[in-house]
Amino acid sequence: MTASFPDLGGTVTDAAEARRVLAAAPASPFLPPVVGSVEDRDIPGPAGAPRIPVRIYRPDPDDAPGPCPTVVFFHGGGWVICDLDTHDSTARGLCREAGAVVVSVDYRLAPEAPFPAAVDDAYAALCWTEGHLAELGGDAGALVVAGDSAGGNLAAVVALLARDRGGPRIALQALVYPATDAHQATESFARNADRYFLTAAHCRWFVEQYLGADGDRSHPHVSPLLADLTGLPPAHIVTAGCDPLCDEGRAYATELRARGTEVTESHFPRMFHGFFGFPELLDDARTAVADVAKAIVSTGSGRKNSGEAGGDAG
Repeated sequence: MTASFPDLGGTVTDAAEARRVLAAAPASPFLPPVVGSVEDRDIPGPAGAPRIPVRIYRPDPDDAPGPCPTVVFFHGGGWVICDLDTHDSTARGLCREAGAVVVSVDYRLAPEAPFPAAVDDAYAALCWTEGHLAELGGDAGALVVAGDSAGGNLAAVVALLARDRGGPRIALQALVYPATDAHQATESFARNADRYFLTAAHCRWFVEQYLGADGDRSHPHVSPLLADLTGLPPAHIVTAGCDPLCDEGRAYATELRARGTEVTESHFPRMFHGFFGFPELLDDARTAVADVAKAIVSTGSGRKNSGEAGGDAG
């Protein structure tokens, strides 16, 4: 992974070049998970902004009869790289494993569209999805936000926005190694600075692209760990021990729980940032995907969450 990934913040400092390097990386040798149907669409963006491309995954109706959970999914990539294609298999996997409709969102990327463009797009996509649940075959009480890394950040932030703006009502926030504190001062950030694929240099470069040189790292829509975390929907949070973002993800779970939110966690001490995308290769990735799927399934009508998921695998 490291060999085919751009040296962000080192020899590669231009976002367009970073995307070219990533596009030239070897394709996965694994066939993507099979789902019922896949549809590319574009939906209205925020006022005055471009339309937003989305990719809608529907489960096989024989596997998921009737209204099912609907997941609004935000891909990772530091708010700068990645897209619908890089996370196609992940979105398909969630659709298949959870029997859920997945709306994967191609939000605007920095530095061309810096903060808060991605946040605005993410919230617009959530509102559009809520307004089209009947068309999508979604359960009106089972609207989920999910994402990995920077996408986990966006999922957490739109949960804050939904609370503050009176909706949509979110049944679950599923956050996979989320970025929750842009100050990047945790012990895991120092411990895992340069050994396990995602490096501290990458993380610093991502935030610089997203916020600019003088951006407010303490803004609650940048660093949700610093926000008022009362009154938020239940959360399932995945973290990896060999990840710079490990401590801020675990701290977010702790703070949510302290503010009265129901939280389940799946922590994998020996895993690295990005492992969630490799269920074909890693037992821990299969467990993590299954845990997220279980949390999504629990939001459906008549279903109950059976308690703590996954914890301390690996």
